Amino acid sequence: MKQVQTIFDIHTKGQGLYEFTREVSLWAEQQGFVCGLLNLFIRHTSASLTIQENADPDVQFDLNNFFRRVVEENPSLYRHTCEGPDDMPAHIRSALTDVQLSIPIVHGSLALGTWQGIYLFEHRAMAHERQVVTHLIGE
Repeated sequence: MKQVQTIFDIHTKGQGLYEFTREVSLWAEQQGFVCGLLNLFIRHTSASLTIQENADPDVQFDLNNFFRRVVEENPSLYRHTCEGPDDMPAHIRSALTDVQLSIPIVHGSLALGTWQGIYLFEHRAMAHERQVVTHLIGE
């Protein structure tokens, strides 16, 4: 059994979904695993990870709009407002989504479906530098 880790630095430009499937897939394939499990973990509390459709950009548009409607950026609704009006809503959005993903490695590749992509879901309005820690275990 072999294990490897790396960190992906992802620059965001504000709220939205940022696909990084290609980078993760290339890195995983370079490790030479035939069978295994890839774990991704985001080191932040105001952004998250998700696997979503990567064929139609309307999916990302609709997801963003849905979360804006469900979690309002209205400071009068929250006690935690010292980091700006978008911070507490970002924490709530992150709590409603995932901070960790697991993807099997099958025959040396990520076992994603045809239209699935790996996304960092930025919940803050401003640009941020985000880190995703990856851990691959297998043979």
